[in-house]
Amino acid sequence: MQHRSSQTAPHIYVALSGGVDSAVSAALLVKHGYRVTGAFIKTWQPAFLECQAPLDREDARRVAAHLGIPFTTIDLEDAYKHGVADQMIDEYRVGRTPNPDILCNQQVKFGAFLREALARGADGIATGHYARVQRTASDGTYTLLRGADKNKDQSYFLWTLGQKQLSQTLFPVGEYTKPDVRALAKEFGLSVAAKKDSQGVCFLGKLDMKEFLGHFIDTVPGDVLNLHGDTIGRHDGALFYTLGQRHGFVVTKKSPTTGPLYVVAKDCVKNTITVSEQEERTRADCTMTAHLTRTGWTRGNAVQGTFDVQFRYRQPTRRATIEPTKTGAVVTFTEPQLAVAPGQSLVVYDKTVCLGGGIIEQTSPSADTRPVLEVTATEVY
Repeated sequence: MQHRSSQTAPHIYVALSGGVDSAVSAALLVKHGYRVTGAFIKTWQPAFLECQAPLDREDARRVAAHLGIPFTTIDLEDAYKHGVADQMIDEYRVGRTPNPDILCNQQVKFGAFLREALARGADGIATGHYARVQRTASDGTYTLLRGADKNKDQSYFLWTLGQKQLSQTLFPVGEYTKPDVRALAKEFGLSVAAKKDSQGVCFLGKLDMKEFLGHFIDTVPGDVLNLHGDTIGRHDGALFYTLGQRHGFVVTKKSPTTGPLYVVAKDCVKNTITVSEQEERTRADCTMTAHLTRTGWTRGNAVQGTFDVQFRYRQPTRRATIEPTKTGAVVTFTEPQLAVAPGQSLVVYDKTVCLGGGIIEQTSPSADTRPVLEVTATEVY
């Protein structure tokens, strides 16, 4: 990060969450001569959840006061409610498993917040994400890179960002490891230096997803089936489960030697989930091809060829071939994969470069396994 003179220093709105990463991001920008405004984003909070926002806002305000920068609160309640919470609930309602953090980045932080900051006279925004943006001098293209800390890299959640957002965004802690950031926080004298990292859904925090969804979607108990179609237990509603899940359902018929059971299919019309043991999963839950919709590419143009991909956060990358289509892309894995869940994001990488990705719409089984049981979405919701 280059030092800026006061005459040419860009004005950056930093999304101060009350945590250590965003606080250090603001401190680094101040140190390097940027004109910085700290902004706390106020979002929608359901009445049945404990609200942490006032405490987080106070921590963010203290950081801004310590750094001597202006502080403001930006109300993005509607953007979060309609762009994140409602979309997440609607996706679960039709049997898909969305990623709310990706929605939050797309709709709120790099959507409504970026627009509001620019409208208030900012030149760009900064967040505490562990990722990096690099500009190519020859053509001015912006590249999204993994964060330097492999354990904290958050580029998976940022695949929806395009050239416009990347050109107006800074990730000051992306070049550091988490221990480095903690050390910097102490060096800067920040009050949040030892504050624990936030957990769970973006802005909502840690929550029981099934309990949360139960406030918006009726709970309809149904049968747990084995691979032979026999009823072996009960569950709280097929909509609440995702492929690969191994908790949250009750099995009443099992032998003393039965191992952990995993969800390998769900039928939201019949309201059933099908489970199997680990050794059976390799035959019943194996995917070779994923069809993507709502694709987005960080450099603008759709990618084609063989790359590394992830369809879950912190998952080791897999090799796959990407073929663009009129509606998105087809992803063909070099080896069959387990628990590729519709609704989740599949993100494409070229080594450390995040190229973009898409939403998994449907999957197809490997040719050398028996057919994967379909994930059937209901037509009556």
